[in-house]
This record gives sequence, C-alpha cells and structure tokens, in this order.
Amino acid sequence: MINKSNIIDELKLIIKQKGMKYTEQRAIILQILVNLDEHLNAEEIHSIIQKEYPEQNIGIATIYRTLNFLEEVKLISSISFGADGKKYEGNIKEHHDHLICIKCNKIVEFFDEQIEQRQQKIADKYNFNMTDHSMQIYGICQECQKSNQ
Repeated sequence: MINKSNIIDELKLIIKQKGMKYTEQRAIILQILVNLDEHLNAEEIHSIIQKEYPEQNIGIATIYRTLNFLEEVKLISSISFGADGKKYEGNIKEHHDHLICIKCNKIVEFFDEQIEQRQQKIADKYNFNMTDHSMQIYGICQECQKSNQ
C-alpha cells in the first residue's frame, strides 16, 4: 500500500528509475484517482480534468496511456467491465474486494477476514505461494433490485 501524502514522490521516483520525463499530466491523473474515493473510467477522469484543470488540455489518448503506465507500475489498479472498459482506483487503501452491480456498475468495497483466511488455507493446501489476489463478486445491487420490482 502506498501512502497518500507521498504518492507524487513515488511517481517521480518510478519515472526517474525508468528514465522517463516527469509530467504534470501524469501527476494530475494520479492525484484524481487518489483523492477521489471512487472508481473512475478514462472518460470520467477526462471530464474532471476538463472542469478542474482546463489549462492542462489533456487529451483522452494521454489519459489512457497514463492509466496503463500507472497500473503497470502498481500506483493504481483497475476492475474490468469487459466491453465497457475499466474503472480505476488509487492503490492507497488497505486490501479490499469488490461487489459489482451488473446493471448500474456500482462498486462496493468490502473486507472479510474469513474470506482472506480461507483463501490462504486454499493456497497452502495446494502448496501455492499467494503473492496477491483480487475478488470481484458480480450481481445486482439493492437499488437496482428495487427498481425492477
């Protein structure tokens, strides 16, 4: 887990190690994902940038490239929605899993110690060295269930 207060320093260090150039655009995209407690797609990030940073003139292609880079270096993570693309979040929170509504795409984060322990038991049973995992449970949220009645 990365500390929110030094996330930009972490970005600068990674970029330097890779021999790349630090850009304000990368920092802005990362800060949006870290500061908002939401899961956002590239278009939503683009909309926020247009409203809050209009002078930056960051195009959607730059946002997609930056998201791919930030995910590759593990500063952010994503949840895939198949043909609907991905939603991203900053990697500053403690480990958590997700409930995902297949109707409205709402994402609920949760943590369950019993699930975590069970996963480790399964890994141990198969002599598997688990280094990371993610759990995504798909279904229909309470609001969407009510609207279908």
